[in-house]
Amino acid sequence: MAHPEPTAGRARVPRGLRRAFSRLLRSVLPPPVDLVYSPLYAVDFGATPIDPRRAERVLAFLFSEGLVAARAVRAPAKASLELLRRVHDEAYLERLRHPGALTPVVGFEIGDDLTERALAAQRYATGGTVLATRLALERRRTAVNLGGGFHHAAPAGGQGFCIFNDVAAAVADARERGFDGPVLVVDLDLHDGNGTRRSFADDPTVFTFSIHNRDWDTAPATASLSIELSGEVGDRLLLETLAEHLPRLLAEHRPRLVYYLAGTDPAADDRLGNWRLSARGMLARDRYVVERVREAAARTPIVVLLAGGYGDDAWRYSARFLGWLLGRGAEIEPPTTEAITLARYREITRILGVRELAHEPGRDGSEDWEVTEDDVWADLAGDASRSRLLDQFSRHGVELVLERSGLLERLRASGFRRPTLEFDLGREGGDTVRLYSAEDRRELLMEVRLRRDRRALSGFEMLRLEWLLIQNPRAAFGPERTPLPGQKHPGLGLLKEAVALIILLAEQLGLDGILFVPSHYHLAATGKKYLRFVEPGDEAWFRAVDDAVSGLPLAEATAAAEAGRVVDRATGEPAPWRPMPMVLPLSEELERRVTSPDYEAAVERAASGLALKLAPS
Repeated sequence: MAHPEPTAGRARVPRGLRRAFSRLLRSVLPPPVDLVYSPLYAVDFGATPIDPRRAERVLAFLFSEGLVAARAVRAPAKASLELLRRVHDEAYLERLRHPGALTPVVGFEIGDDLTERALAAQRYATGGTVLATRLALERRRTAVNLGGGFHHAAPAGGQGFCIFNDVAAAVADARERGFDGPVLVVDLDLHDGNGTRRSFADDPTVFTFSIHNRDWDTAPATASLSIELSGEVGDRLLLETLAEHLPRLLAEHRPRLVYYLAGTDPAADDRLGNWRLSARGMLARDRYVVERVREAAARTPIVVLLAGGYGDDAWRYSARFLGWLLGRGAEIEPPTTEAITLARYREITRILGVRELAHEPGRDGSEDWEVTEDDVWADLAGDASRSRLLDQFSRHGVELVLERSGLLERLRASGFRRPTLEFDLGREGGDTVRLYSAEDRRELLMEVRLRRDRRALSGFEMLRLEWLLIQNPRAAFGPERTPLPGQKHPGLGLLKEAVALIILLAEQLGLDGILFVPSHYHLAATGKKYLRFVEPGDEAWFRAVDDAVSGLPLAEATAAAEAGRVVDRATGEPAPWRPMPMVLPLSEELERRVTSPDYEAAVERAASGLALKLAPS
């Protein structure tokens, strides 16, 4: 049976040249795809791996590649209750007014404030699907809503984090505006599009097609095809199944409007999924859907919705797809999540300006950039002569970056209503910044201690990270999540944002890099995504330890490394964990020092005499 194959790789074009050419094309030609988005889509449920910044990260990537201009992104209105009443039962909408109404939808209790945020977010995202549908029909091309795809919501109720069925609402709006053509819903989210199928169960003009890992609902529908693929499905099976059915459905139903739910949860690294699609297979899937629709009828309007996807890297699959859609055929690889997070912070500081980051506003609201008496006597608990972090950054400036980046809003959405920033400067060991949940300073959320260091690495000036704590004091560990050494509470999922901000501070100060000495194995293992060991011998030793504990969960690996269970293969002598300095290079000189062929050769020489293994407990 024929099935779609990923396209062969193209010759690489330098990224700078590609961006310049893309911007030139964008200035001459209208974008081939309409984009709809609102920052009001973002809602953080806290207890789930849903990334509230997924759409924002996709947009940051598209902007950075020169594929779309900010002015080309359309903002939707909130879906009206009048429209929602056309697709949902009155009794269900009435229930949403009461406390605890979303407990059966999200699967756990959430407070009134988060309930209101979730309701508003999904009404705006539903409005986004409505707007994307109008644009697709008016212009007879593809429109993308960077949200939506709430396919579990049925007329009588929601489930699976889906409150309102945005596709049903958008079709109802289109019908009211005079569109009477057949509609095809192609749902390739990992999970069953059961709510959409129920919404159109008696409507022969809307065909719902879902390939998923498990049936959520087997109730019959007039025009539908529901395919369950159990087990660890890979690229080949999914693509073959799609090729077997989609061309036939397009030929038989002849849709004049297509919705494509491009969920990224079939990916192998999805936090909740059990399928094993590769990045190449995911892009082949997305391209196949669009190409077959266009092949069936060249100007068929397509509405793309992001649907499900869980974990910090879910956005990268959507970014590849939209990069292809907007790149006029080019395949563009998105950066890492860490890199795009840092890019967002850099853009924020570019917009704010260095002066705004480094100074306090005047008392009367004007921009008074002179040193004040408060600057001199601001913090009697520390060095009375200092009020700026690292002698450069004001409390106002740091808080402004945290606000503009959305970090404080994420904390508010998690129930920490009044995040409060505190500077403790000039003490031995460095400058400390603390972030509390409220003004009473009873719940510590984040703490970082920093200092400038000219001695640790000869010839380089570093920002030394002495301590970094990120915790949720209202959460508890459970059987599937055990504490690591030094942890009293689970984390907040903000490590990437915290690291990005620290990098930003070092860049603003013109330092060579960031220095960190991990006291535990798990800190070094986590830090390896960002940092390199200063000394080649330390790098070789860590790799040997890492190989010895490979396959163990992080908490168990840390315990083994620090309990003397990592031993020399030949002698059986313990090789206990020892703190070793690591660096994140920012200057070219430091980058060369820890990535040069000479460094790697030294690592190989040191590794040649190392042979470690894990001893039985």
